[in-house]
Amino acid sequence: MATVASQQSVALPIGDVSRRTGVHIETIRYYERIKMLPAPPRTASGRRVYGPAETRALAFIRRSSELGFTLDEIRALLALSAEGGPDVCAEGRELAASHLADVRAKIADLSAMERVLADTVRRCDVGEAAGCPLIDTLSRAVRETVVINTPT
Repeated sequence: MATVASQQSVALPIGDVSRRTGVHIETIRYYERIKMLPAPPRTASGRRVYGPAETRALAFIRRSSELGFTLDEIRALLALSAEGGPDVCAEGRELAASHLADVRAKIADLSAMERVLADTVRRCDVGEAAGCPLIDTLSRAVRETVVINTPT
């Protein structure tokens, strides 16, 4: 019976890793330049080749980015993953809790934005105001947030 080599043990060119992880080739190179991803080994002809560790790291980076983590947060999570140990979970939890607070703040901002836009659309639908309620609402928000500095 012939044995089949595990796909994970195969060194993959950058295009294959890009397809498997959903990370664009130029983004992979960028992650290498900023040291998010270690420089991979190269073939005799100079082509990058990636193994399972790099593939896993790229998938992790992509998914973390989709969830809104910053590159610095992802870098910290990757470092935690690499070091292991008993404190990893607690430190990962701290990063996740901080990110969760940021997400909740964004949700609150989006909810407030949704209410303003829904009210504006409703006012447009019923013809409640002369002119355009959207433009009026947006203009009012600008006027209320602009600080005018006058010379003393």
